[in-house]
Amino acid sequence: MFIGQYNNKMDSKGRLSMPIKFREFLGNKFIITRGLDCCLFGYTIEEWQKIENKIKSLPVTKKNARSFQRFFFSGAVEVETDKQGRINIPNSLIEHANLKKECIVNGVSNRIEIWNKDIWEKQMEESINTFEKIAEDLEDFDF
Repeated sequence: MFIGQYNNKMDSKGRLSMPIKFREFLGNKFIITRGLDCCLFGYTIEEWQKIENKIKSLPVTKKNARSFQRFFFSGAVEVETDKQGRINIPNSLIEHANLKKECIVNGVSNRIEIWNKDIWEKQMEESINTFEKIAEDLEDFDF
């Protein structure tokens, strides 16, 4: 399980160091892809296979299902950590998430998220202001 928030820096070659606490769960190879809300999603190979099976079972006859499959799978890439625990993020994914030098790497249960620091801070500011309302609106959600 991935939890926590880490501030990391991406170098000019698009290499980003993965938090040490995430490396043991991610392994040497894992999948990153376009995420929602202008971030990247990262999955272990095992978790990716579960997600892949769910998404590929969407009905191909539905336009939104096809669009989502294209968006999610066409952006996916297998990355490998180097000896320093860094991954090389492809330019297309850097552009999708508008990544700059300052990045946030979050643990979100079964995945990691990689964010542009400024976009993350704006997202969190919006969430803080509406957190109680969001929690109230989630049906059957209870701590």
